[in-house]
Amino acid sequence: MFVIIGYVIVLGCVFGGFLFAGGHLAALWQPAELIIIFGAAIGSTVVSGGGAPLKATLKAVPSLFKGDKYNKALYMELFALLYEVLTKVRKEGMMSIEADVDAPQESPIFSKYPIIVGDHHVIEFVCDYLRLMVGGNLNPFEIENLMDIEIETHHHEASVPASLLAKMGDGLPAFGIVAAVMGVVHTMESVGIPPAELGMLIAAALVGTFLGILLSYGFITPLSVRLESKVADLSRVLTTVKVTLLASLNGYAPQVAVEFGRKALYGVDRPSFLELEEHVKSTKNR
Repeated sequence: MFVIIGYVIVLGCVFGGFLFAGGHLAALWQPAELIIIFGAAIGSTVVSGGGAPLKATLKAVPSLFKGDKYNKALYMELFALLYEVLTKVRKEGMMSIEADVDAPQESPIFSKYPIIVGDHHVIEFVCDYLRLMVGGNLNPFEIENLMDIEIETHHHEASVPASLLAKMGDGLPAFGIVAAVMGVVHTMESVGIPPAELGMLIAAALVGTFLGILLSYGFITPLSVRLESKVADLSRVLTTVKVTLLASLNGYAPQVAVEFGRKALYGVDRPSFLELEEHVKSTKNR
């Protein structure tokens, strides 16, 4: 929603200001310039992105038009799930959750939290490390190191679409200049036509520079920034799980382990201690 609102503001202010200054929108409609700019930008992106990165980018872009998934409500559910699992471990031992982590969709505990189970990144991370804890062959330092490597790897992989979009945005002004130069070349080879027509050709050439800059800084680059933010949000979720599980491995009670994880959140998403405690109790009893 915010992406659409932002685009409306960009278009409204740019074209509204142009109209206010006495300009004519028809002069900005230059299909040839758009073909040159978009075609060159897409072609260069295909060259630099290749197969998997390009597919990942095409898959990631539609998600930018949806709301933020990793919000306070999700963290509340995540903490409630971790608290319930760690409480069961404390009471019945590590082996008691083996069936839960092997088939979380069928688990009586995990099935209470459809938001978490529905996110394959989060649920796989949680179950993988709970499974390692059940095995009992790794100490907390080894698990922490493995978690750090996985989070870093996932962050790097998820950042590829954002990087590809950023490079595309960086190239658009240059391709706008290419379109403008080609328009100037066309103008120079038409010097015998009347001045009024020459002016129209020059205006059309300048539109190329305008479109390249507008598309870059008004549309594509903001998408890459938003995608980077979404990647950071997921990394924050995984870091929160990491902090909570490591606290449990180091012997802290479930209530304290969850508090460790709560402290890893940004203030905008962090529930208060009492708010989280009440939510955990109400969820556990349903």
